[in-house]
Amino acid sequence: MRPIPACVVMAVASLSQPAFAVEPFTIGDIRIEGLQRGDPGSVFGALPFRVGDAYNDDKGAAALRALFATGLFKDVRIDLDGKVVVIVVDERSFIASVNFSGLKEFDKDQLSKALKDSGIAEGQPFDKAVIDRAEQEIKRQYLSRSLYGAEVVTTATPVERNRVDVTFTVTEGSVAKLRDIKISGAKAFSESTLLELMDLTTPGWLTWYTKTDRYARTKLNADIEKIRSFYLNRGYLEFDIKSTQVTISPDKQSIDVAVTIEEGQPYVVTSVRLEGDYLGRENDFRNRVRVEPGQPYRGDDVTATTRLFSDLYAAYGYAFAKVEPRTELDRKTGQVVLVLQSAPGQRINVRRVNIAGNTITRDEVIRREFRQFESAWYDGQKIKLSRDRVERLGFFSDVAVDTNEVPGSPDQVDLTLNVTEKPTGSLLLTAGFSSADRVSLSAAIKKENVFGTGNYLGIEVNTSRLQRALQVSTVDPYFTEDGVSRAVEVYYRTSKPVNAIGNVFSLATPGASIRFGVPFTEVDTVFFGVGAEQMRIGTSSGVPLSYLNHVSIFGNNSVAFPLTVGWAREERDNPISPMRGRYQRINTDMSVFGDMTYARVNAQYQQYFPLFNGRYTLGINGELGLGYGLFNKPYPVFKNFYGGGLGSVRVFEQNSLGATDVTGSYNGGTRRLNLNAELYVPVPGSGNDKSLRLFAFADAGNVWRDSSVSVTTADRERGRSGNLSDIRASAGVGLSWLSPVGPLKMSYGAPLRAFQGDKIQRFQFQIGTAF
Repeated sequence: MRPIPACVVMAVASLSQPAFAVEPFTIGDIRIEGLQRGDPGSVFGALPFRVGDAYNDDKGAAALRALFATGLFKDVRIDLDGKVVVIVVDERSFIASVNFSGLKEFDKDQLSKALKDSGIAEGQPFDKAVIDRAEQEIKRQYLSRSLYGAEVVTTATPVERNRVDVTFTVTEGSVAKLRDIKISGAKAFSESTLLELMDLTTPGWLTWYTKTDRYARTKLNADIEKIRSFYLNRGYLEFDIKSTQVTISPDKQSIDVAVTIEEGQPYVVTSVRLEGDYLGRENDFRNRVRVEPGQPYRGDDVTATTRLFSDLYAAYGYAFAKVEPRTELDRKTGQVVLVLQSAPGQRINVRRVNIAGNTITRDEVIRREFRQFESAWYDGQKIKLSRDRVERLGFFSDVAVDTNEVPGSPDQVDLTLNVTEKPTGSLLLTAGFSSADRVSLSAAIKKENVFGTGNYLGIEVNTSRLQRALQVSTVDPYFTEDGVSRAVEVYYRTSKPVNAIGNVFSLATPGASIRFGVPFTEVDTVFFGVGAEQMRIGTSSGVPLSYLNHVSIFGNNSVAFPLTVGWAREERDNPISPMRGRYQRINTDMSVFGDMTYARVNAQYQQYFPLFNGRYTLGINGELGLGYGLFNKPYPVFKNFYGGGLGSVRVFEQNSLGATDVTGSYNGGTRRLNLNAELYVPVPGSGNDKSLRLFAFADAGNVWRDSSVSVTTADRERGRSGNLSDIRASAGVGLSWLSPVGPLKMSYGAPLRAFQGDKIQRFQFQIGTAF
């Protein structure tokens, strides 16, 4: 018996007697016909009935609507074969693959991702409307790159199992360049001044790289906002953009931009009035006002004030306080009254603190850095501090805190700390190349956050020509629940310093130490510890005089038990790639037991200043080292300070500063001074990417011997007289990159102050250091 088309029966029934309607019956089976590639489960899942259910016209119509709504079928009908419901489908073709031809400006993966968001991807239904939308999306992508003549042709090739291969053939054409940018209506400032504010430019000698001569609407809007901000910061409260015209040449190769502005008049602030609820702390809020009466109105100062007000409200638990600035203008006198209208809203309680994105790091490692607790009043300052502490761990490339209201509880929020894990294993490499083609190399393998515990484990192998070392160290930052850290280090170091006459001698230093760090505030830590080390000197005809003197006093084998006391204050926003903040430390190693008795002091100060809204960063660094012998014993020569190279005075060869003895060996000194300055700027064309930056540097410093050592005429001629007149200085440029194996720095420079005999390395690079 031929199945009856139930859909036809239902259509007729809607126009005729009720007798033509399908009589309800119990479904004995459901059969699907016409399905070639799709999953039967997608059909059965859309049906509003199952075997054993009652079937009627309404359920049949609902089934048709549901199946069409899936978008998988061009046509669907329902036939009845006795008590069997037959679903007959005509599938849409599915996309087997998406290919591109003619791409130059874009990578295939970039366009594939954009098309996937438009519904064009392998396994998706093929639909002409979707293809048309995809073509428009590709053209839109090219428009964002100023390729206005780009053409897209789509080819659909049928393949087996009702599938098609989709190929987009792109003819990119030439990039349209900004031919002219005009700003009219300016009176108080010249057109050239306003044009300098814009990132968009007409073609220049560097625009082939920066691509700032390529028009994009988003870039133009951003530039217009810069102009608006420029005027608002100079009191022009009624500044307005009257029109913006963009004209494309007929050949789509050139673009002209014309912006018409109306400046208005400048206004001077006469007073600042606070209105609203200030929690009885109006003086605290008023002290945070950054707008100065008697000065031109500055939009940035108003923004800074509202932000400070919001932060202060948040510190008292008012997470959603509203602070709205309002101006009262007197056009006759050119004066303005700034009114700050504030409404704190409800005081907020933190219900939960959630951690998201930590695929490696354990929850407790992050939570122990959090200072905002659950079931406590919301505190914006503690939340910011918590975020900063998590970021300082150095385990994450991005850290952000989201505040989400709890449905049905207007006085509660949930905090979600979103982190993005980054590789914490690192390979540290230091190398330098001199004019004599000599290479120095040292390497280390380190693992931060071992197994997600937050602990550190390092194995260092140094193979430089000046130092060789094997060192194993570990740090547990939470040795106790109160945050007391413990650092353990075991090492074996050997040294074969280079001397002028080519003889070889050896030094060996096995040792171990343990150190604890006790946090006293959120940023201050006091360190103390103890160590034990031995010094072995292998004598030969090439041993420097300073080491022979050491042997004559302490013997070939000597022992020391240094005690360590130190203090550090960490206020940088990021210890690896800081943009702002300060770092200070002072550390003293003192050995009062054993053969060698001495004191060794190191002090360091770093500060980073954000410039030009954070786009540039200025960093300064100062380091001072002093060494003294105790109890009428000389200072051990192997504890000397060394200078030169990365981390000290760049351009000079690593560890080459300071005096030499009669054999020509560099012995370092008991005093060291390093002064460094760096100005970081974004790489042209990289936006505000902080992971890759250019920098200019200036370094100064030196290493000096003990003042008791006699100074020869040759020493004075070579800048080794032992006073500040011996300072070396250098300057240059470099590249800083937060690479997957650690922060990398490459520098190239020239000496500004050098003396006869100094070893110069113009190009140097290092992984794993800040200065």
